[in-house]
Amino acid sequence: MFNGKNILITGGTGSFGKNFVKIFLDKYKPKKLIVFSRDELKQSLMKEELNTKKYTPVKYFIGDVRDSRRLILATANVDYVIHAAAMKQVPAAEYNPYECIKTNIVGAQNLIDACIYNKVKKVICLSTDKAVNPVNLYGASKLASDKLFISANNLIGKQNTSFAVVRYGNVLGSRGSVTQIFQSLIEKKSKFLPITDLNMTRFFLLLDQGINFVIDSLKSMRGGEIFIPKIPSAKIIDLAKAMKSNCKIKVIGLRPGEKLNEILCPNDEARLTYEYKNFYIIFPAIIFNKLSLNNLKNYKYNGIKGKKVSNIFEYSSNSNKKFLNKREIQILLNKVNVSL
Repeated sequence: MFNGKNILITGGTGSFGKNFVKIFLDKYKPKKLIVFSRDELKQSLMKEELNTKKYTPVKYFIGDVRDSRRLILATANVDYVIHAAAMKQVPAAEYNPYECIKTNIVGAQNLIDACIYNKVKKVICLSTDKAVNPVNLYGASKLASDKLFISANNLIGKQNTSFAVVRYGNVLGSRGSVTQIFQSLIEKKSKFLPITDLNMTRFFLLLDQGINFVIDSLKSMRGGEIFIPKIPSAKIIDLAKAMKSNCKIKVIGLRPGEKLNEILCPNDEARLTYEYKNFYIIFPAIIFNKLSLNNLKNYKYNGIKGKKVSNIFEYSSNSNKKFLNKREIQILLNKVNVSL
């Protein structure tokens, strides 16, 4: 599917983008893999790091998703797009709200317009658990972005362009993650680790798992789906103790825009949600040419038909069937080179 094709990833110099390039080129041989981002230093460092024959298909394109004309140039002759560019830091978004809106919402629409204009085959957008019942601007902006990408399937007419969304939780060891914060404090010999609430829970997955799930979703998407992987939860207090068993804990209270628990599939959308072996799909409430609720019973993903969830279903981090214990957390942390 991807061999000999042109692929573009926005936000391509971030944690997801850099690892996506490595994993993708281990599996496929595209004609071009375009890294689109606005930071020339990060592009230069990435180019230096990936300076081998294996990475010759990688091309670097300076640009900002806020710039619609630049996106039209970047997506010319592109077959598939992965949208990973976003303003993601919750406090930064709270203090700079319109900057967040320009990147996460206006930027999303700019990319949609460019992909329709250039007749890109498939576009998949990375979302977050914070987009469900959002309490902060980052989550609200990503909810708006999700809606834009799903509804974009209504704009294509008879054109063969599809849009879908992947939504998952926190990535262990990624830049700015809680594991990095804890590790930095441990290295500085801090007297305590700050916990906002002893009962706080989060979904966690490894970056490689997230990347492979995005690739699989891109391959199987029809247009209009929100793909959600089945991933484990953990208590933040257990994560802290897994990183330093004898650490002292200081409860600092919920910060502005912070939730006690996160949700990936809300109960409000249970009527639209189908369960598969390793993931869920929330199907669109509105009817598209390619995808409608009337035909869900006939749809197969990875060769498997889905099963409608119950009307009381909700996939939340505090009621998850799978919770990581201390040892399981340590095993995952070792995989992402977090020192214990």
